[in-house]
Amino acid sequence: MASTGENEQALRKILDMTRFISIVLLILHIYYYFYAAFLHWELVTPFTDRLMGNISRTGLFNYFHKSKLLALCFLAISLVGAKGRKSETLTTKKALTYIAWGLAVYFAAYFLLYCPWENTIITACYILMIFIGFMLILTGGTWLSRIIKAKLADDIFNDENETFPQETRLIENEFSVNLPTKFRYKGKIHNGYLNIISPQRAVICQGSAGSGKTAYFLRHVISQSLGKKEPFSALIYDFKFPDLSIVAYNHWLKNKHKYGVKSSCYFINFDDLSRTHRGNVFDPKGMTDITDASESARTILLGLNKSWQKKEGDFFTESAINFVTAIIWFLRKYHNGKYCTLPHVLEFIQLGYDDMFSIMRLEPTISALISPFLKAYEADVMEQLEGQIASAKIALARLTSPQLYYVLSGDDFSLDINNPEHPVVLCMGNNPQKIMIYGAVLSLYGNRILKIINQKNKVKCALVLDEWPTLNLELNMVVSTGRQNKICTYIGLQESAQVRKEYGKESADVITNMVGNIVSGQVSGDSAKQLSERIGKINQDKTSLSINSADTSVSKSKQLDYAVPASKISALSSGEFVGMVADTPQQRIQLKAFHCQIVNDFDAINAEEKAYRPIPVIRNVDQATVDENYNRIRQEVLDLKDSEIERMLNDPELEDLVIRK
Repeated sequence: MASTGENEQALRKILDMTRFISIVLLILHIYYYFYAAFLHWELVTPFTDRLMGNISRTGLFNYFHKSKLLALCFLAISLVGAKGRKSETLTTKKALTYIAWGLAVYFAAYFLLYCPWENTIITACYILMIFIGFMLILTGGTWLSRIIKAKLADDIFNDENETFPQETRLIENEFSVNLPTKFRYKGKIHNGYLNIISPQRAVICQGSAGSGKTAYFLRHVISQSLGKKEPFSALIYDFKFPDLSIVAYNHWLKNKHKYGVKSSCYFINFDDLSRTHRGNVFDPKGMTDITDASESARTILLGLNKSWQKKEGDFFTESAINFVTAIIWFLRKYHNGKYCTLPHVLEFIQLGYDDMFSIMRLEPTISALISPFLKAYEADVMEQLEGQIASAKIALARLTSPQLYYVLSGDDFSLDINNPEHPVVLCMGNNPQKIMIYGAVLSLYGNRILKIINQKNKVKCALVLDEWPTLNLELNMVVSTGRQNKICTYIGLQESAQVRKEYGKESADVITNMVGNIVSGQVSGDSAKQLSERIGKINQDKTSLSINSADTSVSKSKQLDYAVPASKISALSSGEFVGMVADTPQQRIQLKAFHCQIVNDFDAINAEEKAYRPIPVIRNVDQATVDENYNRIRQEVLDLKDSEIERMLNDPELEDLVIRK
């Protein structure tokens, strides 16, 4: 029934009547038991005497406290429906204290009857104590009705409302990475699992420095991938060599017997030449088409000139790429790739224009590429020619280092790392102090490997790329098609702004939106906002409290709000991660979102690391060996030039190809 003004007024009259009955009962109690005092005060009449006689026959005064208890009962009834202005300062403790003292005084007045005082004094004191006790009980009871019973949750940051159920099952398969976690839900801490069961759909692990990407996630990716019943082959980009490489090496040693065929662990490291293998990034066996040369030229030049990534299609940028492509493909075709290495390319590009263009005219497959440069040179348009070529020569000149030449001119391993007959774990080490130079070369290795491994009928391969934005790797094709070829890509980065800076906004958005799994530590700005929106919203309890002079209004509702707000993502602790996982048709995961603390057994990890074997010495290398290799390559290019020019001059059919200016 709807509440109306008439209803409220009638209820108020009933309560007032009940309270009045309580007071009347107390007056009758005092008048009956202290009649002598009232007689002394001449406050009696024949009418009241007859009235009290009639009332006494009802049994109201059978014993002393009966009438007092009835008065108290009526008072309590009147307080049940009492309403008053709510107050945030009133507490149950304060109200009950008043009631307790009131009851004590109310019933303690009885002991005045044993005092050896005059009857009138005892009566006056008894009335005073009864009045005080009654008022204390009335005050305390009234306060109980004014206390705000609907307390708002004492949750300043809304932490409890933003918890949600997460996966507690351990779900494994031949590709999965499974990490134990702890998460909070409904005020309790629960044990769970972060199940990445579809890493073929790629994984982004992001987080600012110190958020725990390596310690809590990437090292477990390596250990679990190499520890499977059928271990992965792997390409590991170790930005802070040898942090991840030593983990990979020791887990490969522990599990190499599981491969069933011969397997190897190789290292690329430009700082300690005694602990590096040598690999030809332009391996002729893997460079079967001129497009391979074009992709390699683009990778190395964009890696050395980061600003060019935003200028692709520009005349001078594309000219430099085409020029380097022509040189690479010429050396690939020359004597079946005898000198097809990056060091030979770097030396060849430093030759004089006369000799270089004369020799390159011998290869008809690159005539279309060198034609613009040749015409500009023959027309003596040197300013344009230098603009087209000089930027490439200047950039590549930074790679003319004896150490780089030594590593890049060897042939210790094949780039076909996921070959079923010889699976390989390849660790590429960078140096944060030399990112620009080393990163460009390692990007070249990476792109060549990505093209070779992304083929059918190969073994499982894990790509672990710590600080991926420091490389110029084109991951779009691997992420989109690598799933069919058993390639699991783990991309480590600090935040999406870093990718936008290095690759441009469009490329960054493509990669981050294609990835199926995201594991994020502390990030801020746009990265946190995008991740918060990706995780989505959950139903959260909302309570509002409105206080007016007569009543209190409490409104409770459920409202969709972000499960993990951006502000919370920007305040995550080390080892605390949020994100989403992808599932498979065979293994469904309903609870894909997570906000948890990954559990690391650091005692076990430290004990394991103490038993690690260091990266082995591959060969003893001294500076004389490095210098000798450097000089040999330079001499081979000079010998190539001299022999080919001489051959052309001695052949009437080729003599016209020699340029003399």
